[in-house]
Amino acid sequence: MPMPRRLRLILLLLGGLASAALLAVAVAVYLLLQPDRFTAMLQTQARAAGLELNLASPASPTLFPRPALDLQGITLNAQGASAPILLAANGRLVLPWHTLLGGPTVISQLQIDAPRVDLDALQAWLSSLPARPESAPPNIPRIDTGVRISRGSVVRGDQLLLDHVELDAGSLISGRPFPLALSAIDAAGMPLQLRLSATPRLRPNTLQLDDIALRLSQGSALRLVLDGSAHWHGAADAAAALAGKLEQAPGGQYDISLALTPADQTHPLLLSLKLDGPGDHTDLRLPPLALARWWSQLGDEQGPQLTVPPGSGHLDVTKVEVAGVTIEGLSLQAGTDVPAAATSTAAPTRPAVAGKP
Repeated sequence: MPMPRRLRLILLLLGGLASAALLAVAVAVYLLLQPDRFTAMLQTQARAAGLELNLASPASPTLFPRPALDLQGITLNAQGASAPILLAANGRLVLPWHTLLGGPTVISQLQIDAPRVDLDALQAWLSSLPARPESAPPNIPRIDTGVRISRGSVVRGDQLLLDHVELDAGSLISGRPFPLALSAIDAAGMPLQLRLSATPRLRPNTLQLDDIALRLSQGSALRLVLDGSAHWHGAADAAAALAGKLEQAPGGQYDISLALTPADQTHPLLLSLKLDGPGDHTDLRLPPLALARWWSQLGDEQGPQLTVPPGSGHLDVTKVEVAGVTIEGLSLQAGTDVPAAATSTAAPTRPAVAGKP
């Protein structure tokens, strides 16, 4: 039975209206989201930090399930550098509705899929940044954008360090809890999990971290729980107190505490580590800045300086397994002198080591 002419006209009219409505929605979404505006904003912020951000194709807008811009072929590298710091297949900028309705340009979340981060390129960029003046007051950047990373990897050159990286971090705002969750698989195939939360507070000349809660696990072999607080007044004037438990299979459970003591006229910034458990006792005092310089010297291509790491204290361990080597009955005693200042040239104290084969 043929369709009545009037009904055909009505259906054609409805179809035309639907097509026009869809076209109007697509145009409105593009005009509201303005992909070029957000792309330019990201590239401007990257250039301000000495970075170059490039996309394989222009950002494409979407409205459902939430307003967002899809990014394809993300490349981030230091200005003038050929090795990229980050490569990602695609990403997404999730936007709040008030931004679409004429509000300030704000990104509520950055989602990155399958990123590859090169630590060598990252370290080269960090070392090129200007040094922060020691007299500068502490500060934290306000980061309203949450970050979600899926299927990521971390490499050093051609060496894979972490794979299947999943990261979820909230916004970083003074006075609000900052959560961070990370999971990954290391080069040996061992699963790693990190949970960190803290509440940053920016007070006059002080950055304070309250309610620090750190949870770290490596498969079923290791679990670390630490809670505490910290504050920083600038330069080496920092203090922290963390305490908790360390569970290591099959060694058992240990009480662990970390304390950071600020530098003064005669002593450097010091990190005190205490560990007490079945048969193992550790009480070490380590200068982090001098220890970092010692560690960097080991990778010096001009010739590593094989010196004893700076620090003092004692170490009594029943059994240590490192890189397939097992040491039993290790006892280490270092001198009480710690390098006095960051510019000191005093030679580190040589420890005495005793153990049984």
